[in-house]
Amino acid sequence: MNMLAFSLFVAIVAITLIITYFASKRTKTASDFYTADGSLTGWQNGLAIAGDYMSAASFLGIAGMVALSGFDGFFYSIGFLVAYLVVLFIVAEPLRNLGKYTLADMIAARFDEKKVRGVAALNTITISTFYMIAQLVGAGALIKLLLGIDYVYSVLIVGVLMTLYVVFGGMMATSWVQIVKAVLLMGGTFIISIIVFSKFDFSVTQMFNEMKTATPLGGDFLNPGNKFKDPLDTISLNLALVLGTAGLPHILIRFFTVKDAITARKSVVYATWILAFFYIMTIFLGFGAAAFVGYDKIVEANAAGNMAAPLLAQALGGDFLFAFVSAVAFATILAVVAGLVLSAASAFAHDFYSHILRRGQATEKEQVVAARWASIGVSVLSIILALFAQTMNVAFLVALAFAVAASANLPIIMLTIFWKRFNTTGAISGMLVGLFSALFLVAISPNVWNPEKGVAILVGDPLISLTNPGIISIPLGFLAAIVGTLVSSKKADAKKFDEILVKANTGIKGPVS
Repeated sequence: MNMLAFSLFVAIVAITLIITYFASKRTKTASDFYTADGSLTGWQNGLAIAGDYMSAASFLGIAGMVALSGFDGFFYSIGFLVAYLVVLFIVAEPLRNLGKYTLADMIAARFDEKKVRGVAALNTITISTFYMIAQLVGAGALIKLLLGIDYVYSVLIVGVLMTLYVVFGGMMATSWVQIVKAVLLMGGTFIISIIVFSKFDFSVTQMFNEMKTATPLGGDFLNPGNKFKDPLDTISLNLALVLGTAGLPHILIRFFTVKDAITARKSVVYATWILAFFYIMTIFLGFGAAAFVGYDKIVEANAAGNMAAPLLAQALGGDFLFAFVSAVAFATILAVVAGLVLSAASAFAHDFYSHILRRGQATEKEQVVAARWASIGVSVLSIILALFAQTMNVAFLVALAFAVAASANLPIIMLTIFWKRFNTTGAISGMLVGLFSALFLVAISPNVWNPEKGVAILVGDPLISLTNPGIISIPLGFLAAIVGTLVSSKKADAKKFDEILVKANTGIKGPVS
């Protein structure tokens, strides 16, 4: 066991538990639990969004994928960053103006029916669980490498901690854990990037020239096609990454933690700048790992490449930098999974329990109790599923969650705001078809089926060659919503749409004259 790493892990856990303790004293009402009572400023929420978004996929997964696959790994950095333009220009302000606690609130502002709210909540729970599996896989691999603790127990440790943050601290604890994590992660990544750049004499040209001979791929390391050989699959992946963020529940609920739409927009701008710097630095992480750690050592530690960044830190800065970066990676995972648990628990307690089961009659205390129990349930489910996904790359798992989000949520968000004829039938059709088509396509894809034992979850031939379903499932989500609307006998409420259009863009409530 690496005692230095263990000490830093304990320090990270202690800091986050102290934050949770103080946050628990301020978490009394449903608004406190779900949205920190809208008390965060623009820069605070910007940091928290960045902390929520810079997941194990961003730090561990992308570094490993760039190190092993070269240019193709950088697709993830580009897609994750460009996605925030969609969030900024289309989603952030309307969501803040129309919603209260969850994504379903925003959709229910136009279609106030239980079926719509229930399906929206189902999507939120499914996507959050999918995304959480990726974080837990990364956590299990990291703790196993550092502390020698078995993968199963490693996942259980993270599962218990993430449940504690949410159950006791709610959104306030989750937000500040994410802010602290964002600062630590940016600092650690910057230090490694500077050291890597110094090894190439601070010359970009020299760095690229040396990378042509630094890996088994040779000159092809800098060219596309090492991992993604099918052009359709590449387009599908990038569609999912660029459009998926605007449908991720744990990102969307962050816009309810500020006082108004203007602050929500500011927080997206802050987050975008922070993320831009971070994703540029992933080039240095990947190149550095490939050059100074080596392909064989990366694969030996983890076949998917998830340990490339910590191994690079060890190669460049010895045990201390290795321990620090690993502890930061651990904090990264804790912060993200807490946000995911909270989004899923909020959907269950606020949408299913309060509005459907209790018909809007649940007290604030009952809602908070239900949310806390839901947090425990979501955590247990995610832990069980993560135990079966140990061999999969975390960046790849997250990309699948993005595809589901882009297919099931984004079409409904856009059509709710912008299409006058859109109705309840269209909303339900779009959400269900988007969700189940994405899940079905993943279930028959090479992610689940492979003729070689140990490569995928099941042994056998996949029915489709696409590893990411986005290019099929995203259009299907939009198509189902449009067709469902056109064939339905239910007419859209034109006056309601006018009200929604004004409120979405201005925040002004009330009928339009």
